[in-house]
Amino acid sequence: MSPISEMVRARPQRLRIVCWASAVAIVAFFAVVGTALRGGTEGGGSFNASDQLAMVGLGILLAAGVLMLTRPRVEADDRGVRVRNVIGGYDLPWSVVRAVRFDDGSPWASLELLDDETVAVLAVQANDKAYAVEAVRGLRRLHAKYGASA
Repeated sequence: MSPISEMVRARPQRLRIVCWASAVAIVAFFAVVGTALRGGTEGGGSFNASDQLAMVGLGILLAAGVLMLTRPRVEADDRGVRVRNVIGGYDLPWSVVRAVRFDDGSPWASLELLDDETVAVLAVQANDKAYAVEAVRGLRRLHAKYGASA
């Protein structure tokens, strides 16, 4: 049986709440607008059931787009760090990470790599305050233990 290694997991907290609330509001708004589309217009056009369903469908698509912002997450353990952002992701061993950064005024944390590239860690956001600080401390602890300098 292998010893349980330390693991750091983080997802944006406040952004998830805002996105879910916004998605529900968008679907509700488009559902109300869709049901309000009835009868004819002054220009001679008319709205039917397919137009109403299209409005609700459009609301669902927009809500799904907003919910894509809840996708970011980071997981790190002794093997490395796995970052998933809104689009794309990275699976990095600790040996290629130079530093875990969370600069003053920065909206999210980042990983500085040995080849002078940076990887944004959208899962650790400044507006999450103490939660973000704890996640960065955990990432730095793992980096110090397993990183290139270790």
